[in-house]
Amino acid sequence: MAETFIQSATRHTERAVGGTTVVELRGEIDILTAPALMERLDVLTAVVHPDLVVDLRTLSFIDCAGLALMCRARNRVMARHGRLRLVTDDGRFLRILRGAGLDGVFEIYDRLPEALAAARVRRLPIDAG
Repeated sequence: MAETFIQSATRHTERAVGGTTVVELRGEIDILTAPALMERLDVLTAVVHPDLVVDLRTLSFIDCAGLALMCRARNRVMARHGRLRLVTDDGRFLRILRGAGLDGVFEIYDRLPEALAAARVRRLPIDAG
């Protein structure tokens, strides 16, 4: 019996807004798609003082590989004295962060303009939604 595997597609766009790189993720981040995205985020976080906003609002799925990817990006940014902000209005994702003990670890905003204009620390409550 032949099996067919369909690889979920994760697409992303990047753009610079001032000195901030905005990465918008679409599709799914799972064990199959995370490695390619990790390579790109590693490049974006390799600079001195990286300033990165990752927009997750059009992401349809994220599993533990995706969470690991976000943690890796955060650790790389922090090691280089930079800044990483996540944009999401998905209550399910926020609950996943809380369940994984990652609430309070990321700067989280529900809208992109707020993430770009934000003062150093302003977090969306994890229990919202």
